[in-house]
Amino acid sequence: MANIYLVGFMGAGKTATGRTVARRLGHTFVDLDEAIEKQLQLSILEIFETRGEDQFRSAETEELERTTHQSELVIATGGGAFSSSINQRMIRRSGGVSVFLDPPWEAISQRLGEGDADRPKWVDERHARALFLQRRSEYLIADIHLELEGGQSPTEVADKVCSALSEVQCAS
Repeated sequence: MANIYLVGFMGAGKTATGRTVARRLGHTFVDLDEAIEKQLQLSILEIFETRGEDQFRSAETEELERTTHQSELVIATGGGAFSSSINQRMIRRSGGVSVFLDPPWEAISQRLGEGDADRPKWVDERHARALFLQRRSEYLIADIHLELEGGQSPTEVADKVCSALSEVQCAS
């Protein structure tokens, strides 16, 4: 089975859902942000503060590229990873399936509150909403688009992901 790349905005539920999907499929789960933190031995916030966003994005692409040489992975990408056309092409060329988790803005805003100290791209709600709207059009390029209600548990979202993957595999 192809690697599964969960994409979407911060707070969309990629990590929690990804862990559940991986467990169900018997795949290995990879949180791209955690892999970057381990590789650079810095938190995401520290990377942004000390090395800048460009270096973070470069590390993100390198970690993503590592996943394309493996199989049976479920990867929770960072909120900005799929905004890169290089990353989009890399996922597509590897045969991976990208799945856009798309909860409404209100659900994301509620999950993240007025700010999240661990999320360097969350300046304030107004700024974050503008970024959400900008990135949403990029996420829509994903192979699978799952519109979510926002109140679903990771298990319920994982059900939707697995169902959508079955439909895609049957159609191939």
